[in-house]
Amino acid sequence: MFLLFFRDDYIKAAKWYRKAAEQGDAKAQCNLVVMYANGRGVTQDDAEAAKWYRKAAEQGDSMAQFNLGLMYYNGRGVPQDNTEAAKWYRKAAEQGHANAQCNLGLMYKNGQGATQDLVESYKFLKLAADQNNGVAITILLEIRKRMTETEIAEGKRRCAEFKAAH
Repeated sequence: MFLLFFRDDYIKAAKWYRKAAEQGDAKAQCNLVVMYANGRGVTQDDAEAAKWYRKAAEQGDSMAQFNLGLMYYNGRGVPQDNTEAAKWYRKAAEQGHANAQCNLGLMYKNGQGATQDLVESYKFLKLAADQNNGVAITILLEIRKRMTETEIAEGKRRCAEFKAAH
């Protein structure tokens, strides 16, 4: 009985989130994603989760943009596509999402979904590191060893320019 009670609550929650999501509420869309991703109140369905993340992402929700990027990067619910992942990470990164900045920096570092560019990688990793993202801090220290002083200075300049523009 105890588990049935919670199961029914999830089913009811999914119903109400769907109503709000269908009316364009980005937060409800993201909550519905979590339900589809975990099979809570609905049948687990990564493709349906990606669909709702896209709707919220297209409304400018940075968390949805980041998570849609993750779905493309991992090929979860959508075809694996590093270019699409980078596109959605960039949208979230431009809104200051530290994890998106870190992931985009990694993509530039590795040439995944973007042309390999250590200066651009430095810029996004520094933006994330400045928000105390531990992964970004570690990788930033690593790539500095592979960069010239001129490249590092350019990365810092781009980072400052980005901050001024956003």
